[in-house]
Amino acid sequence: SPGAAGERLCSAEEATAGSGTYTRHGFIFSSLAGCLQRKGEDSGLPVVSVVRDTESQLLPDVGAVVTCKVCSINSRFAKVHILYVGSTPLKSTFRGTIRREDIRATEKDKVEVYKSFRPGDIVLAKVISLGDAQSNYLLSTAENELGVVVARSEAGVQMVPISWCEMQCPRTHSKDFRKVARVQPQFLQT
Repeated sequence: SPGAAGERLCSAEEATAGSGTYTRHGFIFSSLAGCLQRKGEDSGLPVVSVVRDTESQLLPDVGAVVTCKVCSINSRFAKVHILYVGSTPLKSTFRGTIRREDIRATEKDKVEVYKSFRPGDIVLAKVISLGDAQSNYLLSTAENELGVVVARSEAGVQMVPISWCEMQCPRTHSKDFRKVARVQPQFLQT
């Protein structure tokens, strides 16, 4: 259960003070409001630390809309790093995969990954299943609101969506295929 800052946690003889705590008069106190965590240490005493509520609960969950960056693509899927859950930045990196069949809702058999995403793209996706041992989340962009929100052209310029499947470089006017998101303003991460 979440505790308040300044709360006395335990005797300093029972544990070592970790992050988010301080020791005074032989007791360990919490220095911020949050969740108490105890980790066993080989050296003997467990380490007591307090994690802010926002950090402790922030894991991508099934159904959550996440902002991610495409790292690599092949013919079957795109590999991404999840950067935000909703509008909250993640402290640590979570990996995700968008499989070819989860890129769009219609004509799934005609989807080509390289015409949907390119490395470096910023993509809005939905978590469809939680990660395995490698914390690799399965993501989907099979809704109109989901897909590429930011892409750069060969010239390094941010491209402008011209349809649900194409973006254009405002400088060179060259066009590239993408699975374009119909972006809702509240998701725009600059």
